Amino acid sequence: MSSGEGGAAASASSAPEPGGHPFVVAHRGASADRPEHTLAAYQLALEEGADGVECDVRLTRDGHLVCLHDRRVDRTSDGTGIVSEMSLAQLRELDYGSWHPSWRRDADHGETGLLTLDELVSLVLDWNRPVKLFIETKHPVRYGALVESKVLAVLHRYGIAAPASADLARAVVMSFSAAAVWRIRRAAPMLPTVLLGDTSRFLGGSAATTVGATAVGPSIMTLRQHPELVDRAAAQGRAMYCWTVDHFEDVGYCRDLGVAWVATNHPGRTKIWLQNGLTGAGR
Repeated sequence: MSSGEGGAAASASSAPEPGGHPFVVAHRGASADRPEHTLAAYQLALEEGADGVECDVRLTRDGHLVCLHDRRVDRTSDGTGIVSEMSLAQLRELDYGSWHPSWRRDADHGETGLLTLDELVSLVLDWNRPVKLFIETKHPVRYGALVESKVLAVLHRYGIAAPASADLARAVVMSFSAAAVWRIRRAAPMLPTVLLGDTSRFLGGSAATTVGATAVGPSIMTLRQHPELVDRAAAQGRAMYCWTVDHFEDVGYCRDLGVAWVATNHPGRTKIWLQNGLTGAGR
């Protein structure tokens, strides 16, 4: 296995090798340069060498998992409405790129249409190198535990819900909801999970142990205030996933602390910074 394959195949429960650097996760795709959660954003992230890609998923009225962050479509589309009250067909009628500075009238707008989780999993698995998919389930939502059930059904359909080991997993499931993480661990014990949070008390306490999370995920702000979270997680056998790490100084901070995965809206330049040893090239 090449070093590139080893990096991309590493689980969310593994930390970078000594002297190495964090693996780079494209937060909603290359979302600084392309409309978030669109095919265009994920294709660019993959082309830029992202080690992983991150998505948020929500359920439509008719039971489909779609890649959207917000409860409503208003911010990231040319329409209006609540995702859970709309059908997949209704959501597909909208364009999800026109709000973004990169959008062009003469572009192929198939790349800025709605993306389903099925389509994203297919894209990632068909890519020419191993890439890990980080799936965040949103809570509270009207469909509750059905969201995790549907996510696992998709992963089973692609044969990646029950990896031989956590290190070989191609998917990671994350949530700010401890109950959601517990549901995943109970149903798919070999699938890596990340318990997300924005307070050190939550992430440094017993919640991650209680639900069996293989990693914890603070924001960069929380991590800067509480760098001890990295060592505390390591002592418990957990890795660190940090979001959203966009600035040069923050990337260096995460590298020096030993953070395993950094989620960023700028995967391309973050990869360049790390490959250049954060010497300032590409800033």
